Amino acid sequence: MKLGVNLGYWGAGNDADNLALAREADQLGYAVCWTAEAYGSDAATILAWVAAQTERIDIGSAVFQIPARTPAMTAMTAATLDSLSNGRFRLGLGVSGPQVSEGWHGVAFKSPLGRTREYVDIVNLALSRKRVSYDGEHFKLPLPGGPGKKLQLIVHPIREHIPIYLAAVGPKNLELAGRIADGWLAVFFSPQYAGEQLAAIESGRKQIGKDLTGFDVVPTVPVVVDDDLERAAEQIRWYAALYIGGMGSREQNFYNQLACRMGFADEAARVQELYLAREHRNAAAAVPFEFIDATSLIGTPERIAERMKAYAAAGVTTLSVTPFAATLDERLQALRVSLDALRAAGLEEA
Repeated sequence: MKLGVNLGYWGAGNDADNLALAREADQLGYAVCWTAEAYGSDAATILAWVAAQTERIDIGSAVFQIPARTPAMTAMTAATLDSLSNGRFRLGLGVSGPQVSEGWHGVAFKSPLGRTREYVDIVNLALSRKRVSYDGEHFKLPLPGGPGKKLQLIVHPIREHIPIYLAAVGPKNLELAGRIADGWLAVFFSPQYAGEQLAAIESGRKQIGKDLTGFDVVPTVPVVVDDDLERAAEQIRWYAALYIGGMGSREQNFYNQLACRMGFADEAARVQELYLAREHRNAAAAVPFEFIDATSLIGTPERIAERMKAYAAAGVTTLSVTPFAATLDERLQALRVSLDALRAAGLEEA
């Protein structure tokens, strides 16, 4: 199992700290550094900045929002980042949610599976440097009856194939990831509950005559090094409450639905109720410790090493950690402890 680091969102006053984390991960030999976007800073600019100040670590979007860019623009950005980084870019994609898609980008949140499938088709077609022609339900290139013509990407990516990852939560989207992607970007991944998720991915792989061999399973996992488990969990509660309670609408919150499928239906409903009532502190307090412990790495280095064994046994191939701590020094130390734990667990790849 390899290690990655997820830097999350930028622009919250911690940009210098995040760059320090990326540099430390690079020096430690981490495999990949991911960054995200929502409706603040964009991921592509940050990835270019990180790539310029690191040497070996891959850079990845987790994720580029599908409604934010045309598929051709995503292919252009991917090719550019791959070239600038000397072949270190990984393309993570996700449909975002209805509030961001429609409220920020003005793109209707409908048929997300069909749109994603066609989007990835066009990205791969463009990156292969063939002339792009596509007649889909959601995308038509060139537009019929107009002056547009079939065009070809004029930038040469370093690699013939840039790996594509899908951020997927629901069963159908997981199956799609197995069918059309090279990897899965997971959130709130629990080794105890992962069997159903990986079965959906495996179903998608079978449809194209493949199994999970070579498919990268990449959960983002909060890490807190602290021998007091309750105190460690406190640092993660706000993050869990934001997603379970505040991401999406009352009717359509993929993370809340995931928590329900994991057996936390009553607790998830309570967190959402409090969060939508703007009782954010109470919402965080309502996140059960069991959920945090199941989806995070908390505790002593020895406990973290044991938990890593469970992630590897569940099928994780790249474990992307997000250090949660009050200071930069503590976050940097969490990166070092995570690597030491991987080695102590006997999971470091030769």
